[in-house]
Amino acid sequence: MKNLKGIMPPIATPFINDEVAYDKLAQNFSKWNKTGLSGFVVMGSNGESVFLTRNEKLKLVEEVKKNVSGNKLLIAGTGSDSIRETISLSNESADLGADYVLILTPSFYKSEMKPVAYIKYFSAVADKTKIPVIIYNVPKFTGVDIEAETVAKLAEHKNIVGIKNSSENVRQTTEMIDQTPKDFAVITGTASVLYPCLAAGAVGGILALANIVPNECIQLQKFVEEGKHNEAIELQKKMLPVNKAITAKYGVAGLKAAMDMLGYFGGEPRSPLSVLSEPDKQIIKQILVSSGLLI
Repeated sequence: MKNLKGIMPPIATPFINDEVAYDKLAQNFSKWNKTGLSGFVVMGSNGESVFLTRNEKLKLVEEVKKNVSGNKLLIAGTGSDSIRETISLSNESADLGADYVLILTPSFYKSEMKPVAYIKYFSAVADKTKIPVIIYNVPKFTGVDIEAETVAKLAEHKNIVGIKNSSENVRQTTEMIDQTPKDFAVITGTASVLYPCLAAGAVGGILALANIVPNECIQLQKFVEEGKHNEAIELQKKMLPVNKAITAKYGVAGLKAAMDMLGYFGGEPRSPLSVLSEPDKQIIKQILVSSGLLI
């Protein structure tokens, strides 16, 4: 099994006239594959997974597998509230070449999502999934939050190998690192806290920002690994306004607009999301210029 570490983008899904544009996907990969990215996540939050049909999801895994260079990981986001559907989609994704699956915390019955429910859910999924499972915690979207103690319990399962924690709560991420075995991969899910999480022992980041500035994200991790903390902090500060613009402030539409500006194909988000207004695009452009990413 390929090593689970490093910087990986949750890739944006390109659409033209509301249809997945696989040729544009291939164009983006022609650039990403030339970088030191360790892998890619397909069907993540930034991939607009919730707007894809099941057939589109499987086709995406198949097409991404064709475009991923051989040494890089392919992680498929296959989680849903249904255990059966999650297992089914996970195993079909495995058959199409996924190395790992990224499984979202169930969240519809929020008041019932206590530790016992997470342990039942993830254990049942991991028992029957052909490839290793990564837990995906993203309170911003799900409205639920898995505790470090629950993650530590789940880490005892031989087929649950890591967690992507997209909370900005560095204390929580640090607790997850501290309470799980050394071979359990704790990965930060937001570039806003990439430096402190790496410094605490996270093994990498699955970052929207890595769609547009992969080399800077990779360099930040390299600085931490080399003990160059001042340089890492400066790079973290430089990336903060860019990351804020393409995640918290403007979301998927902002990410796609930035991709278009930086030589990738971003295109339009899928309905019901809206394209960015021209004034907002100009704000993103100015942020990219101020950060030295665009001339």
